[in-house]
Amino acid sequence: MKVTIDKNSGYCFGVEYAIQMAEDEMETAEVLYCLGDIVHNSMEVKRLHDKGLRIIDREQMKELHDCKLLIRAHGEPPATYELALKNNIELIDASCPVVLKLQNRVKHAFDKMEEENGQIVIYGQVGHAEVIGLTGQTQDKAIVITTEEDLDKIDFSRPVSLFSQTTKSTQGFYKMKDRIEERIHKINPEASLDVMLDANDSICRQVSNREPQLRKFSHEHDVIVFVSGKKSSNGKALFGVCQSENSRSYFIENETELNAEWFDNVESVGICGATSTPMWLMENVACYIENLPMMAH
Repeated sequence: MKVTIDKNSGYCFGVEYAIQMAEDEMETAEVLYCLGDIVHNSMEVKRLHDKGLRIIDREQMKELHDCKLLIRAHGEPPATYELALKNNIELIDASCPVVLKLQNRVKHAFDKMEEENGQIVIYGQVGHAEVIGLTGQTQDKAIVITTEEDLDKIDFSRPVSLFSQTTKSTQGFYKMKDRIEERIHKINPEASLDVMLDANDSICRQVSNREPQLRKFSHEHDVIVFVSGKKSSNGKALFGVCQSENSRSYFIENETELNAEWFDNVESVGICGATSTPMWLMENVACYIENLPMMAH
């Protein structure tokens, strides 16, 4: 049985950069606080916790003073920076450059929409760290949509400026865009879509490019083992891509969740993961699978 790790899987540069910054900082500091999980992967969070990284939430941040705090790749709303200033917290800002650029675009679009009586709509996950950072650029006025039912929150008689959380599926974004166009047209068949809808595909290309690569990879193997944290929205989206191409795709958080029966009479196994899956974890899984026959004897 041949076991192959997908060379395109694993950390995107934003996550890699944040983890590198945390590790560099912890070489000299005993404790470094981090606002929310540095990465949606419990195994990696534990590894960094052992080095001195302490995960806190926004409520706990209010109690912190005179210390260092890491802002992870997902970015933060303006309120976080204001609180840090007030409490004399030194920020180690590891916000992903792609996310920072998007925050800036959302802020400019919001200022424009305020003048035009329009709305900012974000295709993303309510409560997701990146989405909180984005809605923070709009004084929390942005409308967040995840499913088609959420479209009812939009007033289609007013202009819409649409953006996407960077880790959402490209297919999902364009489907939402089409639905919004249909609803605008239904209310006012004469309306110019160019005026009424400004759709911005703000999905990170490091994420969207993985979809076609994963489709190909899923085809090339009898069984796919997708390794990801349960909290990763990107993990859920990419696992869906694998499943659509290969029905024998399995989602696991680590090697303890593997089932030996999945590999009966299998010639090739492909291992892949989310943008938040560390390479060492995929290697652990590969090693475990390669040793399965020995365990069966």
